[in-house]
Amino acid sequence: MKVVTDKGVEGKVIVCTGAAGVLCSSMTEDLLRHGAKVAVLDLRKDVADAFVKKLAKKGLKDCIAVEANVLDRASLEAARKVVLKKFRRIDVLINGAGGNHPKGTTAAEQMTKGVKLEDTFFGLAPEGFEFVNKLNLIGTILPCQVFCRDMLKKGGSVLNFCSMAAYQPLTKVAAYGAAKAGIMNFTRFLATHLAPMGVRVNALAPGFFITNQNRFLMLEKDGKTLTARGNKVIAKTPMRKFGSPSDLHGAARFLISDEASFITGVTLPVDGGFVSYSGV
Repeated sequence: MKVVTDKGVEGKVIVCTGAAGVLCSSMTEDLLRHGAKVAVLDLRKDVADAFVKKLAKKGLKDCIAVEANVLDRASLEAARKVVLKKFRRIDVLINGAGGNHPKGTTAAEQMTKGVKLEDTFFGLAPEGFEFVNKLNLIGTILPCQVFCRDMLKKGGSVLNFCSMAAYQPLTKVAAYGAAKAGIMNFTRFLATHLAPMGVRVNALAPGFFITNQNRFLMLEKDGKTLTARGNKVIAKTPMRKFGSPSDLHGAARFLISDEASFITGVTLPVDGGFVSYSGV
Protein backbone atom coordinates (compact mmCIF):
# COMPACT_ATOMS: atom_id res chain seq x y z
CA MET A 1 0.00 0.00 0.00
CA LYS A 2 1.27 3.46 -0.81
CA VAL A 3 1.77 5.90 2.03
CA VAL A 4 1.72 9.52 0.88
CA THR A 5 4.04 11.62 3.02
CA ASP A 6 5.12 14.09 0.33
CA LYS A 7 2.23 15.51 -1.70
CA GLY A 8 4.59 17.33 -4.05
CA VAL A 9 4.34 14.55 -6.63
CA GLU A 10 0.92 13.15 -5.77
CA GLY A 11 -1.22 12.72 -8.87
CA LYS A 12 1.53 13.68 -11.33
CA VAL A 13 1.91 11.56 -14.46
CA ILE A 14 5.58 10.71 -14.85
CA VAL A 15 7.35 9.17 -17.83
CA CYS A 16 10.63 7.55 -16.79
CA THR A 17 13.09 6.12 -19.29
CA GLY A 18 15.35 3.34 -18.08
CA ALA A 19 12.86 2.92 -15.26
CA ALA A 20 13.75 -0.72 -14.62
CA GLY A 21 17.44 0.05 -14.05
CA VAL A 22 19.17 -0.03 -10.67
CA LEU A 23 18.69 3.62 -9.74
CA CYS A 24 15.46 4.43 -11.55
CA SER A 25 13.62 1.30 -10.40
CA SER A 26 14.11 2.42 -6.80
CA MET A 27 13.10 5.97 -7.71
CA THR A 28 10.01 4.74 -9.55
CA GLU A 29 8.85 2.73 -6.55
CA ASP A 30 9.35 5.75 -4.30
CA LEU A 31 7.37 8.02 -6.62
CA LEU A 32 4.50 5.53 -6.73
CA ARG A 33 4.48 5.32 -2.94
CA HIS A 34 4.07 9.09 -2.88
CA GLY A 35 1.04 9.05 -5.14
CA ALA A 36 2.51 9.56 -8.61
CA LYS A 37 1.49 7.66 -11.73
CA VAL A 38 4.46 6.29 -13.66
CA ALA A 39 4.97 5.03 -17.19
CA VAL A 40 7.88 2.58 -16.94
CA LEU A 41 9.80 2.88 -20.20
CA ASP A 42 12.50 0.36 -21.01
CA LEU A 43 14.22 -0.98 -24.12
CA ARG A 44 13.11 -4.49 -23.19
CA LYS A 45 9.37 -4.88 -22.74
CA ASP A 46 9.77 -8.14 -20.81
CA VAL A 47 11.98 -6.39 -18.25
CA ALA A 48 9.50 -3.53 -17.89
CA ASP A 49 6.60 -5.98 -17.56
CA ALA A 50 8.38 -7.97 -14.86
CA PHE A 51 9.14 -4.79 -12.92
CA VAL A 52 5.54 -3.57 -13.10
CA LYS A 53 4.28 -6.96 -11.90
CA LYS A 54 6.72 -6.78 -9.00
CA LEU A 55 5.38 -3.34 -8.10
CA ALA A 56 1.78 -4.55 -8.33
CA LYS A 57 2.51 -7.26 -5.75
CA LYS A 58 3.48 -4.45 -3.39
CA GLY A 59 0.17 -2.70 -4.02
CA LEU A 60 1.68 -0.13 -6.37
CA LYS A 61 -0.54 -0.34 -9.43
CA ASP A 62 -0.60 3.18 -10.88
CA CYS A 63 2.02 2.31 -13.47
CA ILE A 64 2.31 0.75 -16.91
CA ALA A 65 5.14 -0.96 -18.76
CA VAL A 66 6.00 0.58 -22.13
CA GLU A 67 8.63 -0.54 -24.61
CA ALA A 68 10.77 2.35 -25.83
CA ASN A 69 14.15 2.87 -27.44
CA VAL A 70 15.49 6.29 -26.44
CA LEU A 71 17.58 6.40 -29.61
CA ASP A 72 14.62 5.80 -31.93
CA ARG A 73 12.15 8.65 -32.36
CA ALA A 74 9.47 6.41 -33.88
CA SER A 75 9.69 4.11 -30.86
CA LEU A 76 9.33 7.08 -28.51
CA GLU A 77 6.35 8.46 -30.44
CA ALA A 78 4.66 5.07 -30.15
CA ALA A 79 5.39 5.02 -26.41
CA ARG A 80 3.94 8.52 -26.06
CA LYS A 81 0.64 7.35 -27.58
CA VAL A 82 0.47 4.47 -25.11
CA VAL A 83 1.09 6.80 -22.17
CA LEU A 84 -1.51 9.35 -23.29
CA LYS A 85 -4.09 6.64 -23.92
CA LYS A 86 -3.66 5.41 -20.35
CA PHE A 87 -3.06 8.61 -18.37
CA ARG A 88 -4.33 11.38 -20.74
CA ARG A 89 -1.44 13.71 -19.99
CA ILE A 90 2.28 13.92 -19.15
CA ASP A 91 3.47 16.13 -16.29
CA VAL A 92 7.05 14.97 -15.77
CA LEU A 93 9.81 13.36 -17.82
CA ILE A 94 12.69 11.60 -16.08
CA ASN A 95 15.54 10.74 -18.42
CA GLY A 96 17.03 7.80 -16.57
CA ALA A 97 18.32 5.78 -19.52
CA GLY A 98 22.08 5.95 -19.91
CA GLY A 99 25.29 4.61 -18.46
CA ASN A 100 28.85 3.69 -19.34
CA HIS A 101 30.34 0.91 -21.47
CA PRO A 102 33.76 -0.80 -21.46
CA LYS A 103 34.28 0.22 -25.11
CA GLY A 104 34.39 3.86 -24.03
CA THR A 105 36.73 3.19 -21.10
CA THR A 106 40.53 3.06 -21.10
CA ALA A 107 42.34 0.24 -19.30
CA ALA A 108 44.99 2.66 -17.99
CA GLU A 109 44.28 5.70 -15.83
CA GLN A 110 47.21 7.62 -17.30
CA MET A 111 49.55 7.17 -20.20
CA THR A 112 53.14 6.52 -19.21
CA LYS A 113 56.10 5.12 -21.11
CA GLY A 114 55.45 1.62 -19.85
CA VAL A 115 51.77 1.46 -20.80
CA LYS A 116 50.65 -0.22 -24.00
CA LEU A 117 49.18 2.19 -26.53
CA GLU A 118 45.99 0.12 -26.85
CA ASP A 119 45.34 0.56 -23.11
CA THR A 120 45.26 4.36 -23.40
CA PHE A 121 43.05 6.97 -25.03
CA PHE A 122 44.72 6.12 -28.35
CA GLY A 123 43.36 2.61 -28.16
CA LEU A 124 39.73 3.64 -27.80
CA ALA A 125 37.65 2.76 -30.83
CA PRO A 126 35.48 5.60 -32.18
CA GLU A 127 32.40 3.40 -31.88
CA GLY A 128 32.94 3.27 -28.12
CA PHE A 129 32.69 7.06 -27.87
CA GLU A 130 29.79 7.08 -30.28
CA PHE A 131 27.82 4.45 -28.34
CA VAL A 132 28.24 6.08 -24.93
CA ASN A 133 27.53 9.58 -26.21
CA LYS A 134 24.45 8.47 -28.12
CA LEU A 135 23.07 6.48 -25.19
CA ASN A 136 23.47 9.33 -22.72
CA LEU A 137 23.18 12.59 -24.67
CA ILE A 138 21.00 11.70 -27.65
CA GLY A 139 19.07 9.37 -25.35
CA THR A 140 18.17 12.46 -23.31
CA ILE A 141 17.53 14.88 -26.15
CA LEU A 142 15.12 12.70 -28.15
CA PRO A 143 12.77 11.91 -25.22
CA CYS A 144 12.63 15.64 -24.45
CA GLN A 145 11.61 16.40 -28.03
CA VAL A 146 8.85 13.79 -27.90
CA PHE A 147 7.40 14.03 -24.37
CA CYS A 148 7.91 17.71 -23.55
CA ARG A 149 5.46 18.71 -26.30
CA ASP A 150 2.67 17.62 -23.97
CA MET A 151 3.86 20.06 -21.30
CA LEU A 152 3.74 23.19 -23.45
CA LYS A 153 0.14 24.13 -22.59
CA LYS A 154 0.03 23.49 -18.85
CA GLY A 155 3.71 23.38 -17.90
CA GLY A 156 5.74 20.50 -16.54
CA SER A 157 9.11 19.34 -15.35
CA VAL A 158 12.08 17.42 -16.73
CA LEU A 159 14.69 15.65 -14.65
CA ASN A 160 17.85 14.58 -16.46
CA PHE A 161 20.54 12.26 -15.16
CA CYS A 162 23.92 13.92 -15.17
CA SER A 163 27.00 12.90 -13.14
CA MET A 164 29.76 14.40 -11.01
CA ALA A 165 31.94 13.40 -13.98
CA ALA A 166 30.43 16.46 -15.69
CA TYR A 167 32.00 18.75 -13.07
CA GLN A 168 35.49 17.28 -13.23
CA PRO A 169 36.88 14.67 -15.62
CA LEU A 170 37.53 11.20 -14.24
CA THR A 171 40.31 8.95 -15.46
CA LYS A 172 39.40 6.01 -17.72
CA VAL A 173 35.79 7.02 -18.50
CA ALA A 174 36.53 9.50 -21.28
CA ALA A 175 33.35 8.93 -23.28
CA TYR A 176 31.06 8.90 -20.25
CA GLY A 177 32.42 12.15 -18.83
CA ALA A 178 32.09 13.92 -22.16
CA ALA A 179 28.51 12.70 -22.55
CA LYS A 180 27.46 13.78 -19.06
CA ALA A 181 29.08 17.20 -19.50
CA GLY A 182 26.93 17.51 -22.60
CA ILE A 183 23.82 16.69 -20.59
CA MET A 184 24.63 19.40 -18.04
CA ASN A 185 24.99 21.95 -20.84
CA PHE A 186 21.83 20.71 -22.56
CA THR A 187 19.90 20.92 -19.27
CA ARG A 188 20.75 24.61 -19.00
CA PHE A 189 19.92 25.22 -22.64
CA LEU A 190 16.52 23.55 -22.48
CA ALA A 191 15.69 25.19 -19.13
CA THR A 192 16.22 28.59 -20.74
CA HIS A 193 14.44 27.63 -23.95
CA LEU A 194 11.28 26.31 -22.30
CA ALA A 195 11.05 28.65 -19.31
CA PRO A 196 8.43 30.92 -20.96
CA MET A 197 6.22 27.84 -21.42
CA GLY A 198 6.29 26.93 -17.74
CA VAL A 199 8.46 23.87 -18.28
CA ARG A 200 11.32 23.46 -15.81
CA VAL A 201 14.42 21.40 -16.63
CA ASN A 202 16.85 20.24 -13.96
CA ALA A 203 19.25 17.37 -13.43
CA LEU A 204 20.66 15.12 -10.75
CA ALA A 205 24.38 14.43 -10.65
CA PRO A 206 24.79 11.17 -8.73
CA GLY A 207 28.14 10.41 -7.21
CA PHE A 208 29.37 6.84 -7.13
CA PHE A 209 26.56 4.31 -6.92
CA ILE A 210 27.15 0.68 -7.81
CA THR A 211 25.27 -0.01 -11.06
CA ASN A 212 25.48 -2.64 -13.77
CA GLN A 213 27.50 -0.26 -15.93
CA ASN A 214 30.28 0.53 -13.42
CA ARG A 215 30.38 -2.63 -11.33
CA PHE A 216 33.38 -3.94 -13.29
CA LEU A 217 35.34 -0.79 -12.37
CA MET A 218 34.44 -0.62 -8.67
CA LEU A 219 34.33 -4.25 -7.51
CA GLU A 220 36.36 -7.38 -8.07
CA LYS A 221 34.71 -10.46 -9.56
CA ASP A 222 33.58 -11.60 -6.11
CA GLY A 223 31.22 -8.58 -6.05
CA LYS A 224 32.42 -7.50 -2.60
CA THR A 225 36.09 -6.57 -2.69
CA LEU A 226 36.88 -3.06 -3.86
CA THR A 227 39.18 -2.67 -6.83
CA ALA A 228 42.09 -0.25 -6.60
CA ARG A 229 39.84 2.29 -8.35
CA GLY A 230 37.00 1.58 -5.94
CA ASN A 231 39.31 2.35 -3.03
CA LYS A 232 40.31 5.62 -4.68
CA VAL A 233 36.67 6.60 -5.05
CA ILE A 234 35.94 5.97 -1.38
CA ALA A 235 39.05 7.94 -0.37
CA LYS A 236 37.87 10.89 -2.54
CA THR A 237 34.33 10.78 -1.09
CA PRO A 238 34.19 12.63 2.25
CA MET A 239 31.29 10.49 3.46
CA ARG A 240 33.45 7.39 2.80
CA LYS A 241 30.80 5.26 1.14
CA PHE A 242 29.01 4.57 -2.13
CA GLY A 243 25.55 6.01 -2.59
CA SER A 244 22.40 3.98 -2.08
CA PRO A 245 19.56 4.28 -4.64
CA SER A 246 17.32 5.68 -1.90
CA ASP A 247 19.70 8.63 -1.52
CA LEU A 248 18.26 10.03 -4.78
CA HIS A 249 14.60 9.84 -3.73
CA GLY A 250 14.19 13.11 -1.84
CA ALA A 251 16.20 15.16 -4.32
CA ALA A 252 14.22 13.79 -7.27
CA ARG A 253 10.84 14.38 -5.64
CA PHE A 254 11.79 17.94 -4.73
CA LEU A 255 13.05 18.95 -8.16
CA ILE A 256 9.98 17.66 -9.99
CA SER A 257 7.51 18.99 -7.42
CA ASP A 258 5.75 22.35 -7.45
CA GLU A 259 7.78 23.28 -4.36
CA ALA A 260 10.70 23.80 -6.74
CA SER A 261 8.62 26.02 -9.03
CA PHE A 262 11.33 28.73 -9.24
CA ILE A 263 14.21 26.31 -9.81
CA THR A 264 15.31 25.51 -13.35
CA GLY A 265 18.61 24.85 -15.11
CA VAL A 266 20.13 23.38 -11.96
CA THR A 267 22.25 20.25 -11.73
CA LEU A 268 22.18 18.97 -8.16
CA PRO A 269 25.07 16.76 -6.97
CA VAL A 270 24.09 13.81 -4.79
CA ASP A 271 27.60 12.57 -4.29
CA GLY A 272 28.62 12.38 -0.64
CA GLY A 273 30.81 15.46 -1.15
CA PHE A 274 32.89 14.02 -4.01
CA VAL A 275 32.83 17.17 -6.13
CA SER A 276 33.62 19.41 -3.16
CA TYR A 277 36.69 17.48 -1.99
CA SER A 278 40.08 18.08 -3.62
CA GLY A 279 41.56 14.95 -2.11
CA VAL A 280 43.79 16.94 0.26
